Amino acid sequence: MSKNEFACDCNIIHQDVVDKVTNDFPSQKQFDKVSAFFKILGDSTRSKIIWSLEQSEMCVCDIANVLNMSKSSVSHQLKTLREAGFVTYRKVGKTVYYSLVDDHVKRLFLLGMEHINHEK
Repeated sequence: MSKNEFACDCNIIHQDVVDKVTNDFPSQKQFDKVSAFFKILGDSTRSKIIWSLEQSEMCVCDIANVLNMSKSSVSHQLKTLREAGFVTYRKVGKTVYYSLVDDHVKRLFLLGMEHINHEK
């Protein structure tokens, strides 16, 4: 028996399981993209912006006020979120309003919040 209770010390390969997982295995490019996607959420400022935009469409000034940050810092983070496909924007005169790009971002973010708030 292995000293580590979570290690498998058997010599049997469950070929049917290995074959199923291997056949459905995503490409390296897909793993890289999903890792980059979640890395965007790995920044607490960007998470705060996403949470704010989940509540309401907002301009940079409003987001800066909510987060108590400079407009420049917020704009920098919004650029990152926009380039990663998390947020979109629309212009009304000189004002730019930001919102989440689609429901996928909202659902993933809220699911993450639900997971961390779940009592175990």
